[in-house]
Amino acid sequence: MIKKGETLELTIESLAYGGKGVAKVDDFVIFVKNAIPGQTVKALIYKKKSGFAEARPLEIIKESPDVVAPRCEHFAYCGGCTFQQLKYSTQVEQKKQQVVDAIRRLAGLKSATIDKVIPSKYIYNYRNKMEFTFSHRRWTLPNENEDDPQTLALGLHIPGRFDKILDITECHIQPKVGNDILNFVRKKAIELKLKPYDAKTNIGYLRHLVLRFGGNTNEMMVNFVTAYENTDFLIPLVQKLVKKFPQITSVINNINTRKGDTAFGEYEIILHGTPAISDKINDLTYEISSNSFFQTNTLQAEKLYQAVMDCTELSGTETVYDLYCGTGSISLFLAKKAKEVYGFEIIRSAVEDAQRNALNNGIENAQFFKANLDTYFKGYVSFSNFTKKYKISKPDLVVIDPPRVGMHIDVVNYLPKFKAKKIIYISCNPTTQARDIKILIEKGYNLTKTTMVDMFPHTPHIETVAVLQKI
Repeated sequence: MIKKGETLELTIESLAYGGKGVAKVDDFVIFVKNAIPGQTVKALIYKKKSGFAEARPLEIIKESPDVVAPRCEHFAYCGGCTFQQLKYSTQVEQKKQQVVDAIRRLAGLKSATIDKVIPSKYIYNYRNKMEFTFSHRRWTLPNENEDDPQTLALGLHIPGRFDKILDITECHIQPKVGNDILNFVRKKAIELKLKPYDAKTNIGYLRHLVLRFGGNTNEMMVNFVTAYENTDFLIPLVQKLVKKFPQITSVINNINTRKGDTAFGEYEIILHGTPAISDKINDLTYEISSNSFFQTNTLQAEKLYQAVMDCTELSGTETVYDLYCGTGSISLFLAKKAKEVYGFEIIRSAVEDAQRNALNNGIENAQFFKANLDTYFKGYVSFSNFTKKYKISKPDLVVIDPPRVGMHIDVVNYLPKFKAKKIIYISCNPTTQARDIKILIEKGYNLTKTTMVDMFPHTPHIETVAVLQKI
C-alpha cells in the first residue's frame, strides 16, 4: 500500500501527456514531476488517489542515458519548458507514444499506430509569439534574499504558481531579439516608475508584454496589455523602444480591465506603425493582428499545412469547410487546390484578418463566417436550411482545428449531419482529440491515418493530424 508522505525509490519508464514521468509499483501508476525516462529517483509521494499517486523527486539515484545539459539558466524554475534536459530524439519518441496511448485508450482503437512523425528542424529560437507577465511579486531564487526590495519583474509563471513571476533575462525558444526587447522594456518601465498590475488587489497598470515575430518577414509587433487606458504612461516607453529597435513595425496597447489573467484585450490602441504584422507560409502572406491566432512555429506550420494538404487529396472539385479557422491560414492554403473553401471562426478580428488575407493573396474561392461553433449550426433545424440560407454547397471535406479543450459535444454530434466524405481533425491535445474521434467513429467514420508534427520542442505540447473517412 502506497501512502501519502512515503518516500520511494522509483524508476521512470516513460513520460505522461503533460510532461510528468511515469513510474509503476506493482502496476500502480505514480506520476513524478520533473523526472525523465531512464532515471531512478528517490521520490516523495505528495498526493494519493484510488488509481494513481503523484510524487516529486528528492534525489536522482541513477541518471538517464538520455539526459542532456539544459541550455537555459531559468530551466529549473521556469514554466515555459518542461524537458530541456531530455535528448530531443527521445522527446519526439515519447510524444509519439503519448498519441498512440491516447488513441488506443480513449478512442478504443487497440491497434492504432502513428503513420508519420515530423520532428522540428530547429529546437531553439522557434517561437514567433511570447507572452510575458509584469508583476511586483518576483519569485525569489535560492541565491537571492527574500527581503531584497522588489520593484518590477517581467517574465513567466512558476509551474503551479500564479501569484509570482520568475524574472526572465533570456528565453531560448524565442528569437534572440526578443530577449533584447524584453530586458529593455523591463529596464525602462522601472526607470519610468510604471506600476505592474497586482492580480490579488487588482491595482496597477502593466499586465503583459506580448511579442510577435514574422518568421519569414522579419516584422515585429510589441503588444502592451494594460489594466486601463492611459497612453501618456506608455508613450515615453514606446518612443525609447522604437528608437532602440527600429525594426519594430507595430506597437499596440491592448486594454484588459477584467480581473481574468489574460493577454486578450477588450479593445486596442495603435501606438506605432501598423495595426498588424504579416508572415509567409510557402507562397501565401498572412496578416496577423494582436489578438488573432497564428501557429507559433512558422517553419513547422509549413510542414503541418503540407501534411494536411497531403491528407486531403484534393482534385479541384471539392467544397471544404474549415472549422475554427482563425486567420484563415489553413483555409487559404487549401483554397489553392479546392473548388471552394468556407471558414468559420468566433473571433471577429481573426475573421477580418482572414478576409484581408484572402484579398491580399488574390484568392477568390474562400469565404469566412463569424460563428460560435458551439451553437452556430445547431441553430438551424437542418443543415440544409443553413446551406440554402447562405447559398453554399455542402462539404465534401471538413477540416477541424479546435482549441486545446477540443470540440463542444454539440459540435461533435452535429458533424455527421454534414455528410462529408472525409474529416481531417488537427489538434494540439491528443486526449481531447481521441475523445472526439471515439464519438465520430460511433457515428460512422473510420480513423485511417494519423500524423504527428512536433511544433514545440522542450514542451509537452503535441500537434496531430487525424484523417477520418465516412464508412
